[in-house]
Amino acid sequence: MNRRTLVKQIALAGVGAYIPLGKLLASINADAPRPFHRFKLGTLDLIVVTDGSIRMSPVQPNVAPAGPPAAVDSLLRNSFRSTTAIDLGINILAIQKDARIILVDTGTGTGFGMDFGSASGWLPQSLQDAGIHPSAVTDIVITHAHPDHIGGLFYKDGRLVFPGAQVYLSAIEHEFWMSANSDFSKSTLNHTELLKQVLSSTHKTLEALKPGLHLSNDKDELFGCLRLQRAAGHTPGHTLVHVFSGGEELVHIADLLHSDVLLAPHPEWGFSGDTDLALAALTRQQTLQTLAEQRTKIFSYHLPWPGIGHVRKAGAGFEWVAEAYAIPE
Repeated sequence: MNRRTLVKQIALAGVGAYIPLGKLLASINADAPRPFHRFKLGTLDLIVVTDGSIRMSPVQPNVAPAGPPAAVDSLLRNSFRSTTAIDLGINILAIQKDARIILVDTGTGTGFGMDFGSASGWLPQSLQDAGIHPSAVTDIVITHAHPDHIGGLFYKDGRLVFPGAQVYLSAIEHEFWMSANSDFSKSTLNHTELLKQVLSSTHKTLEALKPGLHLSNDKDELFGCLRLQRAAGHTPGHTLVHVFSGGEELVHIADLLHSDVLLAPHPEWGFSGDTDLALAALTRQQTLQTLAEQRTKIFSYHLPWPGIGHVRKAGAGFEWVAEAYAIPE
């Protein structure tokens, strides 16, 4: 059975919306076409492709560092998830509007000095499997400058993966990462070797981007179909992207959630990659509250494939409700 056949059969069985992509593709030939999900939003054509996944093991302190271990373990078990590792999907949203092809983030790639391994960095081939050549991409909106979001901009030899694309990044985000004294005092990453590696890679990437880099601000609108919203905490310029057309809206929540079963019910438990743990928790709580109240459709970068759903109130926290599909789309 090939990869696409397996994906279709799982979707038809009604379980594809919440199976971790790493498990879904683990035993399939890596050279086979990768799955993609195509849908409409107003007059826009949207496509979700995969950059692969990142495995985080152990679960704590990587995810939910502030959660009581027994409660974290119980939630994972009761959700039929592994208690030893969490697979973060890397879902990339492509937006087609007239002659524009817009990406939101670029996955891990091979970047400058960061190596996430063969389980990710699939974006160029995934796009081609969905009928999009990297040279056709016209614009890239970066939600924040972590390596698993900007690493896909460059090949290891320094060539641009998307040579025809203009890149948009929050001015606050750019200033933070280009500073000689970026403040990580409120993060678990402070004074770690990993942070030194991330800082070096990010600085090199942003330097190399200069000719085609545009700095944006909170509430900016781009291309008549995107509106940017600062959601600080994960990083200072962490940005949500509201995609709108014909009275319909989808909110790309970037890295607001790294686990549906842990951080939706407990936004306060946090994530080890948050630059400011307390502010990120507050932003997560407030944003999920608004999305639940407004019943807004959500696209999530790191939740199980294809990362589309809603949140609703559940007790003191929230519940992720994945969108269901009767047939593959």
